[in-house]
Amino acid sequence: MVKKYRGVFAVVCTPFDEKGDLDEAALRRHLRYLVDQCGVHSIIPTGSTGEFAFLNEAERLRVMEITLDEINHKVPVYIGTAACSTRETVRYAQDAEKAGADGVMVVSPYYGSVSQNELYEHFSTLARSISIPIIVYNNPGTSGNDILPPLLARLAEFENIVAVKESSGVMQRVSEIMRLCGDKIEVLCGCDTLVLEMFQMGVEGWVAAPANVIGELCVQLYRVAVEQKDFEKARDLYFRVLPLMDLFESSGQYVQLAKAGLAMLGMSIGNPRKPLLPPEPQLLEELRGILQTLGFEVNA
Repeated sequence: MVKKYRGVFAVVCTPFDEKGDLDEAALRRHLRYLVDQCGVHSIIPTGSTGEFAFLNEAERLRVMEITLDEINHKVPVYIGTAACSTRETVRYAQDAEKAGADGVMVVSPYYGSVSQNELYEHFSTLARSISIPIIVYNNPGTSGNDILPPLLARLAEFENIVAVKESSGVMQRVSEIMRLCGDKIEVLCGCDTLVLEMFQMGVEGWVAAPANVIGELCVQLYRVAVEQKDFEKARDLYFRVLPLMDLFESSGQYVQLAKAGLAMLGMSIGNPRKPLLPPEPQLLEELRGILQTLGFEVNA
C-alpha cells in the first residue's frame, strides 16, 4: 500500500502580540519558516498546539484564512475544526472546505464522558457533512474520550475518514488499528516519544508539536527512517532529540514549551493565552540545555 499521508505535519502555534491578540504578521513569518526553511510536509493550524480551545470563532477563521493564503498550495493544509458539539464541529469543517483546505483534523469532543456510539455518531455526522479528508485525532489524555480501534473500524466505511492521529501513547494501538482497518485508515504518529517505533511499524506520517522549534531535525528523522529506512542512523538521531520530545510529552506543556523554545531561538511568537502561562524557570532551564545540546544558539 502506498501511503498518502506521509511526512512531518507541523501543528502550528498561534502567535499572540503583547496585548494577547492574534499576531497576523508573526503567524505568516512562522508559516514561512516551517515550510521554506524547515521543509515540513503539511501544516495544521488551530489544533491543540494552536490553542484552538482558547480562540474565539472569528480568530479561528482568521487563522485559517491567513494560513491558506500564506501557504498558497505549497504543502497540504489540514484545519483543526474540533469543538465540543457536533453541530459546531460540522460548521467549522464546512468553513474549511469552502475556504479550500485540503482536509480537517478533529479531536474527539472534550469535557464530558462520550460513549463509543456517541463518538461514532459525531464522526459519521461530520463525514456526511463534508467531502474533504478527515483525520481523526485520538488524544484521550486531553479530550477525556478514547477512540478505540473497533470504533475506527466502523468509521472506515466512510471514504473521507482517511487517517487517525494516534496519541494515546499505547504502542499496541498501532498494530490493532492496522489489523482492523487495513488500508482504509492510515495511522499517523501523534506521540512524539514513540515516533521511531511507529515508523518501524510502517507509519509514515508524524503530527509533531516539536516541529515548531526543531522542524529541520524532525524532517531529517523522517527522511532517514521512512525514506531511507536507515534505522541505525535514525536511532542515533532519535536519541539526540528524544530528551526534547520527552520534555514536551511528560510535562504536558507542549504549547508553552514550543513558544518558549522559539523565543530562545530568536523567533518569538509571544506567550500562550491565559489560563496557560509561560513555563516555570526549571522547565525553561531544561529546555535551554536541550536546545544547546542539539547545537542551537540560544538567547539568554
